[in-house]
Amino acid sequence: MNEVRELLDRAAEGAGQPAFSARAVYAKAARIRRRRRAAASAAVLAVVAAGAFALPRTGGDEDPAPASVASAGPSPSPSAADRAGRLAALLPPDVGEIEEVALLALIKGATPEQARTTRLGPLDGQYAFRRDGGVGYLVLSLEDREAVVKKTGRPADPDEDLCVRVGQEPSRTDCEREALPDGRALTTWRDTMDVGGDDSVGWGPELAGRLVQPDGSQFLVRSSTGFEGTGTQGPLLPEPPLSRAQLKALLTGPEVLPKG
Repeated sequence: MNEVRELLDRAAEGAGQPAFSARAVYAKAARIRRRRRAAASAAVLAVVAAGAFALPRTGGDEDPAPASVASAGPSPSPSAADRAGRLAALLPPDVGEIEEVALLALIKGATPEQARTTRLGPLDGQYAFRRDGGVGYLVLSLEDREAVVKKTGRPADPDEDLCVRVGQEPSRTDCEREALPDGRALTTWRDTMDVGGDDSVGWGPELAGRLVQPDGSQFLVRSSTGFEGTGTQGPLLPEPPLSRAQLKALLTGPEVLPKG
């Protein structure tokens, strides 16, 4: 499954109106570029903490309303601004100003209710990064074992090597896999997002990642240079908002994991 489709599927859970489905958003994004991928790439993924740790399904933290916060500044209020503030506190100041957004609202004009998402991790969400006149995005989404099995038919497997091409799926560019000492596996790679079409939305290049732990849960992540067309908030960033090293530090830290 393509990374854009995978993560917008997560963003659209509970969206309510089929007109604002992630499939529709992906279809529009996929038609802007001038050439198509050879085949669908595997989902962007990543994970929860070490050990056999049951993740609670906490859906009451949703707040699609955007709230800006300087990358080094304090959290001015709960919910969206609080998440942006907590994320900013984990990153260096030069990443830019961070704002939580709802991609379905930007691209499809979805209402706050339609753009509402279910969050398992305390920092799950979609964030705009404003820097030097450009706007990129970071998308974080935690999936527990049950959700992964429902989606793929099996739990996430730390022993799976995503850098090895399987069947007709496209190879991943600049792919790096690291087996962590606690049994988790982190894979990151670059995606050009170079898909064909002639519609109004197109994604820029991005870093994608998957962190998998032994209990079969996973964390999905995109560090995107942004998008052009309908709903754009500004020009693409020249590079993804978070580097590979910054993504690794964020995903392997305890701050992205549910407590208790």
